[in-house]
Amino acid sequence: MNKTITTDRHRFKIMISKEDIGKAVRRLGKKITKDYKNKNPILVGILNGSFLFIADLVREINTECEIDFLKIGSYGDHMQSSGSIRLDKDVSAKLTGRHVIVVEDIVDSGLSITFIKQHIEKMKPSSIRFVTLLLKKEKAKTDFPVHYVGFDIGNDFVIGYGLDYAQRFRHLKDIYVTHD
Repeated sequence: MNKTITTDRHRFKIMISKEDIGKAVRRLGKKITKDYKNKNPILVGILNGSFLFIADLVREINTECEIDFLKIGSYGDHMQSSGSIRLDKDVSAKLTGRHVIVVEDIVDSGLSITFIKQHIEKMKPSSIRFVTLLLKKEKAKTDFPVHYVGFDIGNDFVIGYGLDYAQRFRHLKDIYVTHD
């Protein structure tokens, strides 16, 4: 296991191991299974960062469910959000009357999930909830709860397990934090 990663400008060290990620995903899957038994929810993964998380999560959900994806943009190649959100790919499924669970890799400022919530609410779902692997609790500002959280983290920049820096490092099995 590589304990540090070095880029041209930054050093990263392991923050959350793949074993701890696995435990959190199993815990979240059990909770979603309990809450959505026989409700056939649709999980909407937010691309690109959530693709590993949603793949692992859906295998831990022991009730029928569907999957779709939505893609937004706000970071580009930077380490912080631009503050401007754009819709790059919409869901293809009809969400009217459905139980929707939005799957995010990380909730940072709260701008993205607020944008997503407003967008999905226009489709008149029966319910909408959010699951995230990582929540920057001190920084995230929303007027609604994130129902399912894997880990509360500080305001550091993280990579790995789908999270990237300039589209790199998504493949890492652990989550790394900046360590300059």
